[in-house]
Amino acid sequence: MALEQTIIYTLISIIAFILFIWFISGLKVIKQWEKAPLLKFGKYKGLKGPGLIWYLRGIYTIPMKLSTRVLTYTFRSEQTLTKDNVSVSVDAIMYYKVVDPQKAFLEVEEYLVATNWAAQSTLREVMGKVDLNELLSERDKISAHLQEIIDSKTERWGIKVTSVEVRDVVLPQNLIDVMARQAEAERERQARVILATAEAQASFKMVEAAEEYTKNEKAMELRWMNLLYEAAVTGKSTIIMVPANLPIAGFTNAFSVKGIQKLASDNNNEDQ
Repeated sequence: MALEQTIIYTLISIIAFILFIWFISGLKVIKQWEKAPLLKFGKYKGLKGPGLIWYLRGIYTIPMKLSTRVLTYTFRSEQTLTKDNVSVSVDAIMYYKVVDPQKAFLEVEEYLVATNWAAQSTLREVMGKVDLNELLSERDKISAHLQEIIDSKTERWGIKVTSVEVRDVVLPQNLIDVMARQAEAERERQARVILATAEAQASFKMVEAAEEYTKNEKAMELRWMNLLYEAAVTGKSTIIMVPANLPIAGFTNAFSVKGIQKLASDNNNEDQ
């Protein structure tokens, strides 16, 4: 009798333990940003979560969890030809999120893989429709165009593409060298134009100054004194001082250059 009771208690304990394990296995913790699709014998019955949920194992199943947070995906287009037949590699990053978990579960087998492949194929498609100059100068416009096309492809899967950014454009080395030479030539051209413009402006100002000096001899004298001062300040010039007045150009003073020439001419006339 005691043996039978022991066997019964043992069987009850085993059954209770199995039921406890079965009950525990039906408990799931769904995080705040997750949704869990519930199937009953393979038929969709809705979404569960977030929080602690329990479902009847064997009858109901939860095949996956879907994240409703913003996801990022970095993708690259290797050796893609642009519209003007230039081979480039383009790096881009995409931000997207699941806005309709039911569609993301029922309409596509693996929504992450499908979205990533849609982004890569769209990048190659768009790169083939723009030329190199547009790709380098209008990244924001191209990024917006990429976002619009990818979003139209993933909308039926319940996925919203919030942003696409073109991060980098890798050019062939020979093309980089050509562009560097072109930029250097352009900078040299601009420098020559600026120098020529400055020379033209300076020549006009010098003509104006010469006209003013011819009208006012005192202005020429002041200018001459200023030149002597600048030469003395540098300390690299030799200044020869003529006795009495300084030899000012245009002066009729006896000690000026013209004055000396006049005296010499008068002496020659007297000798004759």
